[in-house]
Amino acid sequence: MARNNTAARRRTRVGRGLQYLALSAYLVFLAFPLVWLLSTSFKPPRELVRLHPTLIPESPTLANFVQAFTEQELGRAAWNSIQVSLASALLTVLIATPASYALARFRTRLGTVALGWVLLSQLFPFVLLIIPIFLVLRQAGLANTHAGLVLIYVVWALPFALWMLQGFVRNIPRELEEAASVDGANRLQTLRRVIFPLLTPGLVATALFAFISAWNEFFFALVLIKTPELATLPVALARFVGIEGTARLGPLAAGSLLATLPSLVFFAVMQRRLASGSLAGAVKG
Repeated sequence: MARNNTAARRRTRVGRGLQYLALSAYLVFLAFPLVWLLSTSFKPPRELVRLHPTLIPESPTLANFVQAFTEQELGRAAWNSIQVSLASALLTVLIATPASYALARFRTRLGTVALGWVLLSQLFPFVLLIIPIFLVLRQAGLANTHAGLVLIYVVWALPFALWMLQGFVRNIPRELEEAASVDGANRLQTLRRVIFPLLTPGLVATALFAFISAWNEFFFALVLIKTPELATLPVALARFVGIEGTARLGPLAAGSLLATLPSLVFFAVMQRRLASGSLAGAVKG
């Protein structure tokens, strides 16, 4: 009996060690591109063209950051991206919240058709839609404007946001709404005091998805925005690649590193809401 227990504990320790090893390898796999970007952004031109590059810069410099800001106006492009991404995330959540509640709670033929549209819309490639979208926006006077870009991002993110958010609504027991109704709460009070607090993780996840999708999007911004002062950050970063495909690695790495910071900050801020919403759901559920 004692031998069996000892063997079982040994197998458990070995299994746990393998799990930690796999997790560490996965973290290294995820973190390496960011570490390489950080290293490259501080390297002078001579170190960037070495045949045997080092991970730690031997002569670190801030010249790449200065060059990135002075040549391509990354500050203005970042501000444009922040405005467009926040507006897209806010509008997507505002539209998706009531629509997903209706899809989850009221089973009608329209709801089935809407879910079919959600799945079907994900199959269309960008290239197939870009010319019709450009013509429609030009007729509406929204081409080459941030309003037009926000409209496209909201429409593009809405199907997946609906699909994701209606799953969160379905996981909220109907009995909670019935109990609130028995206690005298009307529909609006039930939504505000019962449903929305439990739906906070879903709303945060939807906002994160819409923000990051808009922040990273390149193709629509490249085609629809023609004025350099209105360009978003991905389009501004693409200008560090010459017409012959030669990339200026130093400024490009510095700009790309700075471009990742707002999304990380946004995720860190929203992650607290995500955790507090999950806790509220656990307590009230």
